[in-house]
Amino acid sequence: MKVLKFGGTSVGSVESILSLRNIVMNEAKEQSVIVVVSALGGITDKLIETSRLALAGDERYRNEFDAIVDRHHKMIDTIITDTKDRERLFNKVDSLLEQLRSIYFGVFLIHDLSKKTQDAIVAYGERLSSNIVATLIKGAKWFDSRTFIKTEEKQGKHILKAELTNKLVRQTFADMPRISLVPGFISKDCETGETTNLGRGGSDYTAAIIAAALNAESLEIWTDVDGFMTADPRVIKTAYPIKELSYVEAMELCNFGAKVIYPPTIYPVCIKNIPIKVKNTFNPCAEGTVIKERIEGDHKPIKGISSIDGTALITVTGLSMVGVIGVNRRIFTKLANEGISVFMVSQASSENSTSIGVKESDAEAAARVLNEEFEKEIATGAMYPMMVETELATIAIVGENMKRTPGIAGKLFGTLGRSGISIIACAQGASETNISFVVKGKFLRKSLNVIHDSFFLSEYKVLNLFLCGVGTVGAKLIEQIRSQYESLKQEKQLLLNVVGIASSKKAIFNRDGLDLNNYVEALDAAEPSDSRKLLENIVGMNIFNAVFVDCTASKDIAALYQELLEHNVSVIAANKIAASSDYENYRRLKETALRKGVKFRFETNVGAGLPIIGTINDLRNSGDKILRIEAVLSGTLNYIFNALSENVPLSETVKQAKELGYSEPDPRIDLSGMDVVRKLVILTREAGYRVEQDDVVKNLFVPDEYFCGTVDEFWTRLPQLDADFEMRRKKLATKGCKWRFVAKMEIADNGKVNTSVGLQEIPQNHPFYNLEGSNNIVTLTTDRYKEYPMLIQGFGAGASVTAAGVFANVLSIANI
Repeated sequence: MKVLKFGGTSVGSVESILSLRNIVMNEAKEQSVIVVVSALGGITDKLIETSRLALAGDERYRNEFDAIVDRHHKMIDTIITDTKDRERLFNKVDSLLEQLRSIYFGVFLIHDLSKKTQDAIVAYGERLSSNIVATLIKGAKWFDSRTFIKTEEKQGKHILKAELTNKLVRQTFADMPRISLVPGFISKDCETGETTNLGRGGSDYTAAIIAAALNAESLEIWTDVDGFMTADPRVIKTAYPIKELSYVEAMELCNFGAKVIYPPTIYPVCIKNIPIKVKNTFNPCAEGTVIKERIEGDHKPIKGISSIDGTALITVTGLSMVGVIGVNRRIFTKLANEGISVFMVSQASSENSTSIGVKESDAEAAARVLNEEFEKEIATGAMYPMMVETELATIAIVGENMKRTPGIAGKLFGTLGRSGISIIACAQGASETNISFVVKGKFLRKSLNVIHDSFFLSEYKVLNLFLCGVGTVGAKLIEQIRSQYESLKQEKQLLLNVVGIASSKKAIFNRDGLDLNNYVEALDAAEPSDSRKLLENIVGMNIFNAVFVDCTASKDIAALYQELLEHNVSVIAANKIAASSDYENYRRLKETALRKGVKFRFETNVGAGLPIIGTINDLRNSGDKILRIEAVLSGTLNYIFNALSENVPLSETVKQAKELGYSEPDPRIDLSGMDVVRKLVILTREAGYRVEQDDVVKNLFVPDEYFCGTVDEFWTRLPQLDADFEMRRKKLATKGCKWRFVAKMEIADNGKVNTSVGLQEIPQNHPFYNLEGSNNIVTLTTDRYKEYPMLIQGFGAGASVTAAGVFANVLSIANI
């Protein structure tokens, strides 16, 4: 036989109560079942609130009571279709409601509400609901649980009379019908015969008591979720049901906020090793969670994450505590006497301080009673007044396999640290099934997400992307992310969640992810934004695994990198400004990324999608030393000098480069060589040398005066250079050479770093001679590659390859 318990949400609506009937009828085809039900959802709270109003002499109690009557009447009218059944049920229910009305009227008249009366009032919720369900399910037999669930009073509390109860349960169900219907929660005092209840989680307790007494095959808890989840699905979208848990794991998760079952109530079935199944009334086909003593073939160190928001820490501290026996006894005795529950304790090994976790609503009272308890010690300075920290959250990671897996705590704290989350207090028992820690409440969502992601509880690894810049490169990147989204999700278990997109004037944000199919329209309709608002939104979202991707050429956006890195946001930059800025800023950005455990990557700053910077880093990290760099790094200039001919003068090739999108809108930026200077500075720095842009010797081929004035004036004057260039080109051709704008870094014998950019004549036997179109080429001379330098060559310009390089940087953060 089985025991099935249905909570308030399972009997709270017409849909759920009809689903309950179908579930019970299907189970009863296979074996006998005992069904335990709670009051209709929300009714217990309603009964208590009505009591409070009646006690206060508030006439509104009548309206509340009428609402209770109406709720039950409407349920009966809707679900009981047989006229005779409905009439009989109405007679029972109305009789109970009249009794309840009389009790409330008595409370209202005499302004007195004893515990006995309150217990009697709240019992009506289950008495009413169980009769309704018993009538709904054809063939079900109703049992009054007060006849066999017995309690006794100890220290003002109703305690289960276990031996007597077990005996009565076995007697009651000796001749068990196919379907038995039992109200949960309610009981009776074994001496006075008065109605009592089993307290919080009482219906779970009723079901567990019956299941244990009758050695049931299993206890099924039917609720409104698909079982225990790896984390709160309202916070973590990728949370999913846990198939199996041990009793210990389930208890730990429930103690720290997973409100699926109430731990103390399932104790009877645990000691009998009866499995508990948690199922969803609204989704009965879902597999649910099985809770049992031992899980076979389970290798996951962590099963789930649970949390308690609204936490406060009370810290008791003082030198007099060291080595003194009884201090903790005084702390916990005093709090217990005040009815204040402590759910976490963290004590320094020196014994000079103890931090206790309580609900924020209890913090003021806890501090007050402890200050009173240690008043003398505080007065003499032996102890300090209680320190109270509020607006905190407590998180627990739970799993029995943690005790067999070294490094879990290290990985946990490292993961949180890299996300910029400080741990205020922590605790772990010797059983190693639970690591609990306290963080600031504002970091709760971020903490849960980063832990869930890092410990592979999520089906997917998530990167939350902020994309800045929707021009040619930015638009291509969004297109590439959109086209690869499903492939990466299915093949690499990587979820790229674009949570922010910004143009030069507007920005849109959504922590759940933006729709990349209509981001242009969304941006058009967005509120105006600027760099500071952009930063505020990113930092304010406080999202885990955050990556900022800069596809602009903006100095203002580059200025945000330092603060983003400080807030544990990784930065991917196609923008060359930061990495080529003054050396101290470059160094600070790199050091901040390293210190914060995040990434600052800018591979596309040089060579678009070519693996130049990554290769230099790999060489250096493996112990090699870069001695010389020689490169053609401007696709624009390479195109210009390749297109230059007897029939195509310099001015025409510059126009062609602009029309084809190789050059900047103002081609003087390319012709000035400054873009190449920035690239050379970046490569030199990545090679391990300190250099500034002003250190680079510039041998330009366009006179300085051409860079003054407007763009239009430049186009007007540019043809004046054509004749001279054609003459020089003919001389060059007779030598069998070609022009290349070459960037060069080399280490002199005295160790000095020499850097230069300029137009060079390249002979036919040189690797740069046959460089076609807008391609880039780099040769690296190192200690290992001295005789035959390493050569990297390929398409070094264009939106698609640059976007692809940025995309590759993003994927590298996910180790893909």
